[in-house]
Amino acid sequence: MAPSSRSGKQVKPAMKKGASAAPPSPGEALTSPAARRVAPKQRTNSIATPAAASRKRLKVALVGFGTVGRSVAKLLSLDPNGPLLLTHICNRNIEKKRVDWVPDRVRWTENIEDLLSSDSDVLVELVGGLQPAGDWIRRALRAGKSVVTANKLLIAESGPELLKLARETGQHIEFGASVAGGIPAIVAIQEGLAGDRLSKIEGILNGTCNFILTQMEANGASFAEALKEAQERGFAEANPRDDIEGFDARAKLVILTQAGLRLQVRCDQIPCAPISTVEAVDFIYAREIDCTIRQISLAQKESGAGGVNLFAAVRPALIPAQSLLAHVQGSQNMVIATGEFVGQIVLSGYGAGGDPTAVAVMSDLHAILRRSTVPAERQVSLGAALQIPHTVSGEFTVPHYLRFVVRDRPGIVAEVASILSKYHIGIDALLQRPGYPRSALPFTMTLESCSSEVLAHALAEVGRLDFHVEPLLCLPILQG
Repeated sequence: MAPSSRSGKQVKPAMKKGASAAPPSPGEALTSPAARRVAPKQRTNSIATPAAASRKRLKVALVGFGTVGRSVAKLLSLDPNGPLLLTHICNRNIEKKRVDWVPDRVRWTENIEDLLSSDSDVLVELVGGLQPAGDWIRRALRAGKSVVTANKLLIAESGPELLKLARETGQHIEFGASVAGGIPAIVAIQEGLAGDRLSKIEGILNGTCNFILTQMEANGASFAEALKEAQERGFAEANPRDDIEGFDARAKLVILTQAGLRLQVRCDQIPCAPISTVEAVDFIYAREIDCTIRQISLAQKESGAGGVNLFAAVRPALIPAQSLLAHVQGSQNMVIATGEFVGQIVLSGYGAGGDPTAVAVMSDLHAILRRSTVPAERQVSLGAALQIPHTVSGEFTVPHYLRFVVRDRPGIVAEVASILSKYHIGIDALLQRPGYPRSALPFTMTLESCSSEVLAHALAEVGRLDFHVEPLLCLPILQG
């Protein structure tokens, strides 16, 4: 296809006498005849064409040479003559990080100033954390460099501010790798569904937790055993607290809420609960009611008298065994977006590991390459027109699952039922499997739909009864 001008005119070879005119291209068909008659002299000031943009090479400086950083460097090194040119690698103890497969032209350094003062076009930040990564990204943008980051904590905390800074400096910041690894969740929601009005985003956003829970489900492993296997196989960090407690998934949910629901929310506004309270016996009882257990991240927007309300939480939950989320295995992730017009859109794939995340980083780099011909202020971004919700709450009205471990004696169920009745909470079913000692007897109740806030008050009373061997476990039962 011939290059096009700003007006959309296609430059065509002269037609031979007697030849029939070819039909206009789609771009030409959308251009008025007057615009197609623009003189050639006027077309010389047009912006770079897609063909010209594809010939541009972006110089890429990489900070962070861990699991993801190594994978990014490998992908950048596969095509030495491609449009993305790796120029710098920065990391602590750089001599221990050097590898022979990186091209000789690449400069290895421990000094971030070498990257910020270089002629690189893009800084790829893969260090993580709020600081010093946040300062590096701000300085890179002010120095005229675009940024690609997989830093979910930073984007959840400061995403709108950083996007505003990128627009002010005429640069670009991309963060598709910050959510769900190799799944293009951000671009699909923010661009692919831009024409819809999304009301709900839910999913499995942490591969470590999903690996642990599916191992417990499949093998009857304890939480500790499943966590150890996840660490041995590289799915869990030595200190997995952010994953297990739900902090990692919560940061991703904040980003998706801002990108998809267009609501400005902070991490500390969204409650989260750990998966470490789930035991192998819970999967046994979950099967009895045709359910399984997953760590579910959920954000739902509803209109109220005072404005828009957001209901959001990250916690382990029972979900129907036939649901899409129940079929997510191992370290896979899934994001489900619900819109007013398109209904449900499902995105799934591997969300953890070096290679899937590196693919997302590379996609972000190519996005910057494509957008290098579009002024940053003309781009729709996460930072534009975010609404502050009237309320943010983690309280949902749903059925619940209760698991007790008790020193068995007569009257336990009656005491629990009496307290629940006082709060107008109905019991749906009572389950107790044989084969457990009376000194530590597990049994479960499923409750009719009730407010989690009201239930919390009731369970505070139940928790003070004298028969408990382990703390009472309460999980919501979601529809999936």
